[in-house]
Amino acid sequence: MVLGVAIILGAGLWYLQGAQKPSTAEDDPATGAHIIYGEADAPVTIVEFSNYLCPHCKHHAEQSLPLIFKEYVDTGKVRYIFRDLPFPTQTNVELAAQAADCAYLQGKYYDYHELLFRANGQWGRAQLEVLPKYFSDYASQLGMKVDSFERCLASGKTKDWVEADKAIAAKLNVNGTPSFFVNGKFVEGFRPFDKWKEIINEAINKK
Repeated sequence: MVLGVAIILGAGLWYLQGAQKPSTAEDDPATGAHIIYGEADAPVTIVEFSNYLCPHCKHHAEQSLPLIFKEYVDTGKVRYIFRDLPFPTQTNVELAAQAADCAYLQGKYYDYHELLFRANGQWGRAQLEVLPKYFSDYASQLGMKVDSFERCLASGKTKDWVEADKAIAAKLNVNGTPSFFVNGKFVEGFRPFDKWKEIINEAINKK
């Protein structure tokens, strides 16, 4: 875990010290998002705010997310939007998020997203100057064009995407991860897939 980030672990949520739960916001949590999966006309839109060193986000990515995709995204019922929320001083997470977005440009976002969580015990403890090598190695493992990936990461091309995610999170008072909006309704913390089925089916039935 990156030092200098004050967090509270509990109730399946990773919080900044002193963070407040978001109230209902008028702003669309999908505004300016780039990483979108599923049909544009799906009855349910889920927006996830995540952090690559958050243990509860890792649980979601490894346990619930694959089943959500299989049962709902791949069948046209859910449009799923990924957004990043690095906390202050988390330079490693900032760069990891940019790397994942560079993977998106090669059609490999989902696989890279999952790999970053699986390997966060490696890159999460690494010094900043060697992080690009870790991220390039992951790109190679996924069969990506490594030269293109490295140019993307070195250029800071996707930095604005991560900044946009952080900005909308601040606007919505989202201070913990994982946090979700399901058709605009706020859902906080890790949920097993059975709970996600209830949440998604309820949203579908309200359409």
